[in-house]
Amino acid sequence: MTPAACAAAFSATATILNLSGVAIASVRCRQRPQAAHANKPPVTILRPLCRINNFERETLGSTFTLDYPDYEIIFCLERGDDPVAGLVYSLMEKHPHIQARLLIGEERRSPNPKLNNVLKGWDAARHPWIIMADSNVLMPSDYIQQLLGRWREDTGLVCSMPIGARPANFWAEVECAFLNTFQARWQYVGESLGHGFAQGKTMLFHRDVVDQAGGMLKALGAEIAEDAAFTKMVRDAGLRVHLVDTPFEQPLGERSAAEVWSRQARWAMLRRRTFPLMFAPELFTGAFFPLIAGLYAAWQYDVNVAVVAAALCGVWFGSEAILARVAGWHFSTRMLLACALRDVLLPALWVEAWLKKDFVWRGNAMNTRQVMAEELEG
Repeated sequence: MTPAACAAAFSATATILNLSGVAIASVRCRQRPQAAHANKPPVTILRPLCRINNFERETLGSTFTLDYPDYEIIFCLERGDDPVAGLVYSLMEKHPHIQARLLIGEERRSPNPKLNNVLKGWDAARHPWIIMADSNVLMPSDYIQQLLGRWREDTGLVCSMPIGARPANFWAEVECAFLNTFQARWQYVGESLGHGFAQGKTMLFHRDVVDQAGGMLKALGAEIAEDAAFTKMVRDAGLRVHLVDTPFEQPLGERSAAEVWSRQARWAMLRRRTFPLMFAPELFTGAFFPLIAGLYAAWQYDVNVAVVAAALCGVWFGSEAILARVAGWHFSTRMLLACALRDVLLPALWVEAWLKKDFVWRGNAMNTRQVMAEELEG
């Protein structure tokens, strides 16, 4: 094959795979009645806290208004002088009929600061069904029912990826472009192929699964990311990660370019560190290289380059708009530009994930090489 033919074949194959991913996610996210769990067992919700995020009162407040008969809430915080503590106390006073506790304490039992924060809640949990949910997840009234409704005989964990909502500026739109029609889409594709993986925003599991893996600290402490550790633990047990049909929203508000880049670079480094073979093909998941290849092939075959560019952009980003509409996710006119910018950034993020080892999360300096060394020493 000539270089032009190879470029055309690559562009066409990548476009078909992209459309297939959009179709899979659209089927999974279409509006339909939620399956009801056979019973409603008591549930513990663990919410690790650190400072006050955008919409924090609303997202934490949603934990107290769930339409579920028996659940407890355990908030976990490292420092009592953190301003989010006052917010939690006020919410508990406002909803005295809900079982809720705020546990405060700091101890380093693993390389993962989030896991260190939540371990005290794990030790204090009264119920075997446990949900870990980040503080910026907005919980609908049927939150617990949706998670339990996806539990099957082969399930080791049910999770929901974050869906960006209420962006207040362009960079928040870029965050939506990363979270919604890109990352959520490929996560559904992975699950449909039998390779579902967890994402730490919302995770439901049964204590027995963790205990059989040696307990919370042993099962999750060896990995720098708790969701990757959960995924490996579930797979080692011969079980699967399943996803909810209607992912839960994360209200964004305003975002800066630095915040979006920092978050996506950190997630890319963690994916590269924990699942390098799965991370490697991410370089080609966006429209950047297929578009370049398609334009090169059009130029070589003397086809109108502008028409080809418009057609490829229309197929790639138009299909994302359709997915967002089907799923009920945010998608505005400027999201088209945000999606294009996202795909330009993807190769740079991929390269940084391989070259960089250090990042800062919630004020904690972290190093993936240090985690690897601690694993070897352990």
